[in-house]
Amino acid sequence: MTPQGRTESGAPRQGLAQLALTLLAAGLLTACAATPLRPLPAVNQRLEQNGSNRDPSLSGRWLALISGRDGRERVELIDLDQNRPVPLQGLNRPDAQPLNVSVDASGERIALIRQRDGRTELVLYLRSRAGLQPLPLDPPGVPRQVQLGADGRVLAVQVSRGGLWQVDLIELP
Repeated sequence: MTPQGRTESGAPRQGLAQLALTLLAAGLLTACAATPLRPLPAVNQRLEQNGSNRDPSLSGRWLALISGRDGRERVELIDLDQNRPVPLQGLNRPDAQPLNVSVDASGERIALIRQRDGRTELVLYLRSRAGLQPLPLDPPGVPRQVQLGADGRVLAVQVSRGGLWQVDLIELP
């Protein structure tokens, strides 16, 4: 044994290092597991008042979702900092059924898949212009799910083509 308390092979020191790492890892896991979930009661209460909600998209301070009341579904955008819905002029039409929605981090762009006149279509809504822009798929397909990048410049779309699911990335102007 050496004067530092270890053998020539260094086994006791190595064992102490492993024990310290094990205790550190156990402590970190316990700290993570003990962290309670913190519901946001004010926001959750507002969402409950909307009736049925589905397909949430959360980005920055914005929550976009499809809510249903009285047998009709519509896209809603909620400003989480102010806990209130934001008007979406011209987005929700009585002849269109929203299927999936996504919002960018600024709350300016909302990508939407909707069904209208028997067709499923992908559209982009610009809140500052209160306008909808159709986004044709090339090659054609049936969009099912959409996700906007945080900056609103890239769109990921799940598309059905010939019985196959594919994902298209689309760069937006």
